[in-house]
Amino acid sequence: MAEIPVISNQILHGLPAFLRHEIGERALMQANRAAGFDLELIEDRNCFIPHAAVIGFVAAAARAAGEPNLGVLLAPMMNVANYGSFGRYVLGADTLGRSIERSITALCYHSTDDRMSVAIVGGEVRYSYRFALAGRTGYDIVACAAAGVLLSVFRAYLPIDWRPLRVELDTDKPRQTELFDDVFQCPVLFNAPAVTIVMERRHLSAAPRRVSRPIVTIEDVARDRRGGAPRDLLGVVLEQIRAQVLTGSVSIDGAAQSMDISVRTLQRELNRAGTDFRSLANAARIQRATELLRHDSGSITRVSAELGYSSPANFARAFRKGTGRGPSEFRLRGDSPISITDDHQSVGQDALVLAPLVAPPER
Repeated sequence: MAEIPVISNQILHGLPAFLRHEIGERALMQANRAAGFDLELIEDRNCFIPHAAVIGFVAAAARAAGEPNLGVLLAPMMNVANYGSFGRYVLGADTLGRSIERSITALCYHSTDDRMSVAIVGGEVRYSYRFALAGRTGYDIVACAAAGVLLSVFRAYLPIDWRPLRVELDTDKPRQTELFDDVFQCPVLFNAPAVTIVMERRHLSAAPRRVSRPIVTIEDVARDRRGGAPRDLLGVVLEQIRAQVLTGSVSIDGAAQSMDISVRTLQRELNRAGTDFRSLANAARIQRATELLRHDSGSITRVSAELGYSSPANFARAFRKGTGRGPSEFRLRGDSPISITDDHQSVGQDALVLAPLVAPPER
């Protein structure tokens, strides 16, 4: 099975609220269904979601809005500063040139299969980005938004009245191009090899406009992103379950949809890996429950509801089955080590550490 590329959910920061306020709740709901997540509920968490889910989200939003140029409208609000420790690391460099270098170096902690590069040709600098699923239906929206992100790096260092020499997009040329030139405030070329921002070489030494940023190292990014975006199937599935649990609803159908594969294919690939979705989800469910009981002072009823159980009794029964203790007993002895078990399938501790998740409770 081909690798499923994933990217930080933080690239969609602010888009759910934008859709709700500018287009309407219905558009947001349709976009969330297409993505397989309620993206607003995981907006402030570090999760990796499939590239296919990103395209599905923005394409559904554009259809619901009846707005074919949604990507151009989104471009001005895109900002790498919203990308958590990755964005802080990129914008923490002392010159624009080093900031660009940092973005390329740290890309593995932001996504898989994407490519970034910088090239100097004469007096011009070409800063480029290639999305893993470039060319897919709906990608034109992503391309425009990506150009907005790249531009945000430049604008953190250059004067407010700075304009790029040109923007190049790896999308088909639309019938109307005036809107693109107006939004990007420069000539825009199409059918390019990648999304590229072109500027004068002399700007590489520009210092940041804001000089009081806290120091962020590449090690900080690595810790925040747990070593980087997952590349193997098991890691990707665990991330999808983790993202879903934070929304209170986990299902194999939603995970398969977000990964742009069929449920049957997902089941087959997990079987080849020696596990199955239910086993991963059950083990993750108990792991998340222990975290909530240990660190949240709310009632067990509240914890049960947070995890999506139909009743505290069902939660208590499942928790005892997985840990050998009831929730109240565990909370009283919360600092004691426990053994998380699953009668159906054993899941390694590494998987549990990577994914403090929860699956749909037994009803």
